[in-house]
Amino acid sequence: MDYYRISAQDLGKDAKIPVVKLGDSGEVFYEIAMEMINTIKAHNEKGEKTVFICPVGPVGQYPVFVRLVNRDRISLKHCWFINMDEYLNDDDTYISKDSPLSFRGFMERTVYTQVDPELLMPPEQRIFPDPADPGKVDRLIEELGGVDIAFGGIGINGHLAFNESREDMTAEQFAAQGTRALSLNPETRTANAIGDRCGAIDAMPSRAVTIGIKQILGARKVRLGVFREWHRSVVRQAAYGEVTAHFPASLLQNHPDAIIFTNALAAGQPF
Repeated sequence: MDYYRISAQDLGKDAKIPVVKLGDSGEVFYEIAMEMINTIKAHNEKGEKTVFICPVGPVGQYPVFVRLVNRDRISLKHCWFINMDEYLNDDDTYISKDSPLSFRGFMERTVYTQVDPELLMPPEQRIFPDPADPGKVDRLIEELGGVDIAFGGIGINGHLAFNESREDMTAEQFAAQGTRALSLNPETRTANAIGDRCGAIDAMPSRAVTIGIKQILGARKVRLGVFREWHRSVVRQAAYGEVTAHFPASLLQNHPDAIIFTNALAAGQPF
């Protein structure tokens, strides 16, 4: 695990996933927002649709995105935003949209109600994976001709969306997984509880529905943002470690157009 000792200066050299080092977190969010804006504008000019896989984490790109959409009058009418995941109750129904943990509620409050209505895409183009029919979103992506860009972050155990680390699968088996409901690993619940529940692990949902790793890896581009101190280890393992189901983000080493944006904090040397 010598990659943990790669300095901030050397991070990105000979990386198996390109790493773009930026300054503060605002720069990371701005780069992601501009990837969204520029892709939509280019497709609109050609009369083409735009299909994104969208996260709720990172989220700092959305206020920038909304401001630019409204300011520059960028139509989202031909955009499909397919969100990565959502927390579930123990019976595999969505948690309430009113919950502060709800990703559906977050997108409604932060994006969809903030975009000028005349620019906003219709509700049927704002998609979340359905725990009652997990394959529905996979079929939709095929019908739409694939995903233009999958945006996201990297979890503490390398997960993309809620595609959790697995010790019982090969990388190839893991990469073939589609959208599904699943139980969350203790590491994920703990890390998320720190930011979302003031450390109350038992107050975190134990189930979630997640878009498949197959759908993320199948996107034409993947753009990830990392910005926390613990991302120092995560970004190095993703970009330099072994490709394995033990650390899902490592599978992006085989992707033709994946980039990790990191701020100065996350670029720092772990130890």
